[in-house]
Amino acid sequence: MLIIEEANPTAPGPRSLLEASHRLMEELFPPEDNHYLAVEALMGPGMHFFQAREGQETLGTGALAEKAGYGEVKSMFTAPEARGKGVAAAILRQIEDRAREVGLGALKLETGDTLHAAHALYERHGFMLCEPFGDYEASAFSIFYEKPL
Repeated sequence: MLIIEEANPTAPGPRSLLEASHRLMEELFPPEDNHYLAVEALMGPGMHFFQAREGQETLGTGALAEKAGYGEVKSMFTAPEARGKGVAAAILRQIEDRAREVGLGALKLETGDTLHAAHALYERHGFMLCEPFGDYEASAFSIFYEKPL
């Protein structure tokens, strides 16, 4: 059974997945277009980190970063062997639920231009393309999405 829960990103399972995600992003995109957060940064104030697990095995991660008036989806990653099983969708629903609980009016995110499975996930869940937000700048490697809550 898939369990979605708040977790410590520095615990072995989440850390391992986050580091795998970082390695993949570094292979796919130039350094200036990698906007992932360091593992420790996922523990700060206004940060809500979640893992998906079956038993003790971490299958996916995702986080909500509270911003002024919106939440930013960060650190979405699913273990390769768990892809296609609804892990990312379950985490995204948890992030959306938490954003509503804390009174945020929208969710926004940045993702890589070649991450087509991620684009499909976000679009299935009601996210629409938008302009860069926050400290992000337009880039050939980035796509931005938002969803009003």
